[in-house]
Amino acid sequence: MKTVIYGCLLSAAITLPCFAALKEGDKAPDFQAKASLAGKDHVYSLKDALKKGTVVVYFYPSAYTGGCNIQAHTFAVKHEQFSAAGASVVGVSLDSIERLNEFSADPDFCAGKFPIVSDADGAIAKSYDLTVREAQPGKTDSRGQPIDHGFAERTTFVVTPDGQIVSTIGELKPVENVEKALEIVLKHSTAK
Repeated sequence: MKTVIYGCLLSAAITLPCFAALKEGDKAPDFQAKASLAGKDHVYSLKDALKKGTVVVYFYPSAYTGGCNIQAHTFAVKHEQFSAAGASVVGVSLDSIERLNEFSADPDFCAGKFPIVSDADGAIAKSYDLTVREAQPGKTDSRGQPIDHGFAERTTFVVTPDGQIVSTIGELKPVENVEKALEIVLKHSTAK
């Protein structure tokens, strides 16, 4: 009987998705990195952004891929709602700054509405306890271009101006992820 129970537990552990990200109440790791906004690169600082209000930090696997395209577009469409609630949005991926300059300006995706950070070595994602997978040879994006970088798991953190994570959102489809982030932002909004 113990063998059967052990076997069932082991089987469940193997099939469950990995979600070990930082949790509500944890301090959000600060970061400063190269980013793109509307096709122009600059240095993004989480610390500076938090001085202006809540920040939605969303990690995504790769620009120009199915779910990431949808998520970026949804954040762009809902950008004014986040702003009205006193929050800003920043995306983070392991894409190069060159890929992000294209993606950030593309009207079908980020549309120049919010910055996206290049975490080329995955250090920022790892500081948030996210799983980072190695590049997969032969993978191409939605434009048919090779993807030559690793992937962070899709996870969104809502961070209040004091640097505290008030919500960690993972294991949702891209649109649901954005909608949940907006719901949390509105719940914690100090904007009038």
